Amino acid sequence: MSRPVAVVTGASRGIGKQFCLDLARTGFDVVATARSSDESRGKLPGTIDETAALARKEGARALAVALDVRDEAAIAKLADQVYETFGRADLVVNNAALAPPKAALEDSTKRWRLGVDVNVNGPFYFVYYFAPRMAAAGGGRIVNISSGAAALPSFGRASYTTTKAALEAMTQSLAHDLRKQQVAVNCIRLDLPVWTEGFAETLPPGVAIPFEHPVIMSDALLWLAEQPFGYTGEVLTITELRARGVVRPQQLAER
Repeated sequence: MSRPVAVVTGASRGIGKQFCLDLARTGFDVVATARSSDESRGKLPGTIDETAALARKEGARALAVALDVRDEAAIAKLADQVYETFGRADLVVNNAALAPPKAALEDSTKRWRLGVDVNVNGPFYFVYYFAPRMAAAGGGRIVNISSGAAALPSFGRASYTTTKAALEAMTQSLAHDLRKQQVAVNCIRLDLPVWTEGFAETLPPGVAIPFEHPVIMSDALLWLAEQPFGYTGEVLTITELRARGVVRPQQLAER
């Protein structure tokens, strides 16, 4: 019997990379997607090819596909590629995100549109092209990754707060639409600092925050991956899941 397959966006580094490794360790084959690849590196360390290679060391089949989540046609093509390669997709994790570095009214309208495209439209495209195939195969799971900023207007970055709040609303709306098709749509709201290269890049110099290790996000994801299809439409915080014993106690990241 073939292993379940997970598709993870933003998988070149940080939380997305951790997702791929922990999914591989627990029996999933993985599809790692992001813009950064060995052929086209970003300014931050990490590529999808490196993530896929590490997943293979954990015993998984792993496919690295470079794409921009704003590109609807590329996502449609990815869905075809995943089903041609693996014959299934059991879990889609919408992890890729953009956090603009300044207040929205001090930034360009172009960057506002970029935030909407990456944080809202991209996840919608993944649901749009993967959910019908999941339903046809008997069910599947989609997990969206949100932020405590969704409920914190004082965060100071209206683009991020607005788009993450929209992602949470979209989670609940699409969960309702897909419930009868056995496709569960849930959301993890990261409400405490977790170390990622991207988050660290946006912090002012000299800020010393006790970041937790991204493995705590894997705890939440792997738990959701085990829930029945009827468990859907939930927006769950890491703090809440830790109180329920789903997420391990505090584990600080080494930087």
